Amino acid sequence: MKPFLVFDMDGVLVDVTESYRETISRTVEHFTGRPIARAEIQDLKNRGGFNDDWKLSHHVIASRGVAVEFDRVVDHFQTIFHGADGAPGLILRERWLARPGLLERLAARYRLAVFTGRLKWEAEITLRRFASAVPFDPIVGMQEVEQSKPHPDGLLRISKQAAGQPVWYVGDTVDDARCSRAAGAAFIGIAAPYNPRREELVRLFWSEAAAAVLDDINGLEAALP
Repeated sequence: MKPFLVFDMDGVLVDVTESYRETISRTVEHFTGRPIARAEIQDLKNRGGFNDDWKLSHHVIASRGVAVEFDRVVDHFQTIFHGADGAPGLILRERWLARPGLLERLAARYRLAVFTGRLKWEAEITLRRFASAVPFDPIVGMQEVEQSKPHPDGLLRISKQAAGQPVWYVGDTVDDARCSRAAGAAFIGIAAPYNPRREELVRLFWSEAAAAVLDDINGLEAALP
């Protein structure tokens, strides 16, 4: 039995700067008349408790004094992200981060899995697009858990299949780090050089007992045992 190497998706397997982060900004602008800056989004992510981009968007809209039902925010968000009326969705702007061969080499040493705040079917779309030959199993999304990150439900579910083998979790937010610590998994943080609050994020990762902090997942082979 191999150890588990579990990946968050956004900011780890794919760069979502022009997909999810841009969708947040456009959703906020639609309801309030002005977008939210990328640095402000990261400030909320670093605060913790905003792993869900729908909830983050709704929170920002409400904080600007605009009352709108959560479901309306979700519907508009999804229209931007997936596209509508023939217009392409911002999901198509996602950029895959793993260099060729990396995940295949890791799969020879570890059992690969995904625990993401996305809907599972959305994660599967991206994995089929960029890494259809890589065996990620299981894939746990937001609807497969009762409580979202930083609660460890998803990692605990995966850990039940580990048969006592180590579990590593690779994530890019403080909620990922806290989730990992609560589940008893070793955490590797991803703090991209282009992150507008990178230095603060790195400090947060170390304060949550990260085993390593990397610029991107292409440094994983050197960081893992």
